[in-house]
Amino acid sequence: MKKGFFTVMTAQALSSLADNALFIAAIALIHQLSGPDWLDSLLKWAFAASYVILAAFVGAIADSFPKGRVMFVTNSIKITGCLLMFISGIFANDNPQLQTYIICIAYGLVGIGAAAYSPAKYGIVTELLPPKDLVKGNSWIEGLTVLSIIFGFVLGGILINQNVINWFLQFDAFQPFKETPAEIAIIIIGFIYLAAAVCNLLIPKTHFVYPKQATNPVKLVRVFSKYVMILWRDKVGQISLAVTTLFWGAGAVIQLVVLKWGTDHLGLDVSSSAYLMGVAAIGTIIGAVLAGRIPLEKALSVLPVGVAMGLCVMLMVVVKEPWAVYSVLILVGGLSGFFVVPMNALLQHRGHVLLSAGHSIAVQNFNEQLNILLMVALYGLLVHLDLHINTIIIIFGVSVAVLMFVVILLCKHNEKKYPQAFEEIGDTSHGKAQHV
Repeated sequence: MKKGFFTVMTAQALSSLADNALFIAAIALIHQLSGPDWLDSLLKWAFAASYVILAAFVGAIADSFPKGRVMFVTNSIKITGCLLMFISGIFANDNPQLQTYIICIAYGLVGIGAAAYSPAKYGIVTELLPPKDLVKGNSWIEGLTVLSIIFGFVLGGILINQNVINWFLQFDAFQPFKETPAEIAIIIIGFIYLAAAVCNLLIPKTHFVYPKQATNPVKLVRVFSKYVMILWRDKVGQISLAVTTLFWGAGAVIQLVVLKWGTDHLGLDVSSSAYLMGVAAIGTIIGAVLAGRIPLEKALSVLPVGVAMGLCVMLMVVVKEPWAVYSVLILVGGLSGFFVVPMNALLQHRGHVLLSAGHSIAVQNFNEQLNILLMVALYGLLVHLDLHINTIIIIFGVSVAVLMFVVILLCKHNEKKYPQAFEEIGDTSHGKAQHV
């Protein structure tokens, strides 16, 4: 592996770590300002909306400039969002309600940086590594990203822990944050973003030159819409796209559910509830590792596991002992990782055959984030209606199980009516994408 690749990995890990820690800190700050619980979902909604709005444009941006520079600029946008969150009280003129909305806008700005950061991050891997190392390089990036998500939640929980806050408040410099100590966490997270920015500057130039990218936004949207329709019309692609879209939407809701479940059902504070999110993510890693043995042509055999995941989520309403809580979270995470990894691989394969790797990822991100917007909005509505968290969990679990069952029926229908499409799974000798 080239030295520059490890610099990219470090920059990605630090930036992703900060994104997830900032999410926890933002929720804590909203709670300290006595903001309504449904604003937690608005945070996630604002972040996902950035991906959806920019989906048609970020690929062209990433290919128009050196990717190390793109990563630096987009990481700087994240820093701006972090700074806006920190000084939100000034813009709100000490109006707590207005400040909570500015916090959501600030996290949406971080989402803009993340949306534009993603294609540059994946694109530079292909520029730095020879073809024989691409699979290994991407697996390292993905593994490190998952770890950074886990540690980001944990770090956020640590930084808003009352004991840690009390330690900081010993110093006079932190006394102004006595009423809203989550701002201390935001300061520290800001320095993590700065460290990522330094790593971005150290990424070597690869001197790759891409064809001139289209700049007409109408044309970019039209072309992107065509790519979306191509993948949805494919009888195999629509199954894998439906599953991964449902999974990431459900995953975003689970994060919010676990936080509220920890506080309302288990009697924990936000800090301890954040650790529970890390436990579920550990289960996802275990499931993903076990799924690595499933060959591509057998990917569709894991669909029933998605139904089982939805049903197992409902176990959360009956557990309270720590061992049972951890077991259920690891089980749910494990099942989700086990069924989404093969489906993700299948989707990338179909996208490569029908479009290209880059366009396929863009379409996938767009659909996943669009579903996150929908499911998080529905969750926010249920919270706003003041439904108990256990009721929300039952509704969520049943909905996921039913939707996955519908996908299984659609898969069987497609397999019966279009058998040739399913026989071609794993065959790379056809399609539009050509290996050069």
